[in-house]
Amino acid sequence: MKKIQITPAWYFTDEAGNRLDPQLFVLLEAIHHQGKLTQAAKDAGISYRHAWNLLNKWGEFFGIGLVELERGRGAHLSPLGEKLLWAEQRIIARLGPQLESLGSELNLEIQQSLEGVKPILRLHASHGYAVALLPKFATDFQLDLQYCSPREALAALNRGACDLAGFHLPNVEIETALMSAYKRLLKPRSHRVIRFITRCQGLMVKADNPKRIAGLEDLVRNDVHFINRQQESGTRALLDGMLREAGLSMRRIQGYEVEEFTHSAVAAYIAAGMADVGFGVEAAARQFGLTFLPLATEDYLLVCHHRTLDEPKLGRLLESIGSEDFKSAVSALPGYTPNRCGEVCGVDELFGG
Repeated sequence: MKKIQITPAWYFTDEAGNRLDPQLFVLLEAIHHQGKLTQAAKDAGISYRHAWNLLNKWGEFFGIGLVELERGRGAHLSPLGEKLLWAEQRIIARLGPQLESLGSELNLEIQQSLEGVKPILRLHASHGYAVALLPKFATDFQLDLQYCSPREALAALNRGACDLAGFHLPNVEIETALMSAYKRLLKPRSHRVIRFITRCQGLMVKADNPKRIAGLEDLVRNDVHFINRQQESGTRALLDGMLREAGLSMRRIQGYEVEEFTHSAVAAYIAAGMADVGFGVEAAARQFGLTFLPLATEDYLLVCHHRTLDEPKLGRLLESIGSEDFKSAVSALPGYTPNRCGEVCGVDELFGG
């Protein structure tokens, strides 16, 4: 089955129309990880000579070198090389979920025009690393995955715009406006909850933690700059609830009003040197080479109407997420655990009601 995948691309051009080669970013990332130009060129799939030519050409383009070479110490990115690499990473992290949702819509339209269309399961969910795995494990059904806030996902379920809604509940005793919204949107008589995964949330800080950040109390320090998640996100609700429990004022946090829309975008922002700390999942911190300080765990859950449980397409999803292959893929994500994955329970079990 043919599937469309949308990948973001961006270019630098000068007044003469010269365009920055996208392969340069592949090389810069390889140098960042390997620390040796010879191995980086191999990882990028180009010759050592071509790697040199790329670096020299675009060093001249900017008027400053992108890589610094030292005898006996290998190669490392110059400040400009680092900024270019992290700029690309930020773009991908910020736009990725929206492009995945658009790709899902396009693939759905394509499949509906073909003979032998597979059953469609519509999932609206908060973006996350484990949820992003689901399309790869969708067998014998078409998964239409749309990313949105948890509240939007549950509202879509209630108006019949999707078959499944994904959201997450913290395993700490906090009360937030979002928790109250969950209770209003979840219907014990008609809804059923599907256990999915448990993930760890905490502070993401620059590698080696140069400012010695140890906990939430350090966010109000004058020398610490923070990057936040958007107000509608479950992660933001968790952080705000924890700050209130700790008696910490959001107004004292420098950068609290600056927002990104995914865990990976927050991590990329910090890796680019634009902030000292953010709040998110461990997997995002590890992806960008950041230090992670765990503070809380939460359950990521899926919700459906009880009648949907009888539909074959949902049965196939339950088989997929209950498989050892899927559990292994989740376990490979730092800070993620396939906790009772695929088990069905009632809404009352979530809130002890």
